[in-house]
Amino acid sequence: MLHKSTWLLFFFWLGFTFPGFSQDLMGRTTVTPRMRVIVDNDFSGDPDGLFQLAHLLLSPSVEIRAIIGSHLKVGDGFDASKTQAQNAANKAKELLQIMQVKRSVPIIAGSNTGMVNDSTPVKSEAVNFIIKEALRTDTQLPLYVLAGAGLTEIASALLTTPRIADKLTLIWIGGPEYPELALPPPNYSNPEYNLNIDKAAARVVFNQSTVPIWQVPRNAYRQALLPYSQLLLKIKPHGKTGAYLTGLLENLMTRIQKYLNIGETYILGDSPLVLLTALQSSFEADPSSSAYVIKLAPKINEQGAYEFNHTGRPIRVYTRLDVNLMFNDFFAKLELFKK
Repeated sequence: MLHKSTWLLFFFWLGFTFPGFSQDLMGRTTVTPRMRVIVDNDFSGDPDGLFQLAHLLLSPSVEIRAIIGSHLKVGDGFDASKTQAQNAANKAKELLQIMQVKRSVPIIAGSNTGMVNDSTPVKSEAVNFIIKEALRTDTQLPLYVLAGAGLTEIASALLTTPRIADKLTLIWIGGPEYPELALPPPNYSNPEYNLNIDKAAARVVFNQSTVPIWQVPRNAYRQALLPYSQLLLKIKPHGKTGAYLTGLLENLMTRIQKYLNIGETYILGDSPLVLLTALQSSFEADPSSSAYVIKLAPKINEQGAYEFNHTGRPIRVYTRLDVNLMFNDFFAKLELFKK
C-alpha cells in the first residue's frame, strides 16, 4: 500500500489542484471548503461572537451558508432592547462591510424572544433556513450549526422538522461544568450564561432531540484567553478589520472597568467554533488537537441544571482546547488578509 505522502505526490504529478483559497478573501492557495456551517450568535452582545465570525470568514475550508443573529436574555446588559436579534444581524452586516466581503452570504435575524415552552417552536426565516439547508440532497459536505449563544433557532428547527436531527452536527458554546470533570469558577452564574438565554430551547435539544452535539461547556470555553498584549500586537495593526475588532473589545473593557477590574485578558469564548471546524486535521478529519470525553446527554431541568439521564444519547463534551492553534491561525490570517 502506498504511503499517504506518496499518494499526494501522485495526485500532484497528475496535475490535480485545488483552486481558490477562500471565499474571495484570502487570495490564491490550495484550500477549498470541506464542510458547510450555519453561524448562529448574539452579535449585539459580547464581541467574542464577532471575533469568531471574522475568523470563520477568513477560513477557506468552511462554506458559510448563513449567518443568524440571535437574541440575548431579556434585559441583558449588552443589549437591553427588544430587537436584539435584528441588532445582532446588523452587527454581522457591519463586520462584513468592513471586511469587504463581496460574495453573497445570507444574514438573517432570528427570533427576538426565546421559546415560551419546550414544545412550541418559534417561527422565523432563520428556522426555515436551517431546515432547508439540512434537507439538501445536492451536496455531500457535512453541515455544522455553530451556536455561540442560546439555542432558540436550532431547537425550533428540530421541533418543526425532527428528521433533520441526523443531517447536521450542533456545536454549542454553553452549559455549566459537569461536576465530575471540573469545578465552576468563583462567583459563577447559575444557570450558565448561554443556557440561561433560552432554557426551554436547551431542554428541547438535550432532552428531546437526537441531534449529535459537540458541547463546549464553561470550563472549556473559559480557556480561550486572549491577552491584551496580543490584541495590540497581533490584531490591532492588521487593517480595518483588526482595528474594528480591537475597538469593540477596548470600548467594552473601558466600560467594564468602571465596575470590575478584569485584568489584562479577555475570554474569546466563541472562537472554539472555528477551532472545531475549520481547523480539523487533514487526514481522518477531526479536531484532533483538542480533547473531549463522551458522556450521556444529561436531562436539563426547568432551572437549567443537569440531571443524569441513563437513556441520554452519547455526546461530545470538550475538556481541553488547542487555543494556541486557534489564536495563531487567526493572527496569521489577519496578517495575510490586510483589510
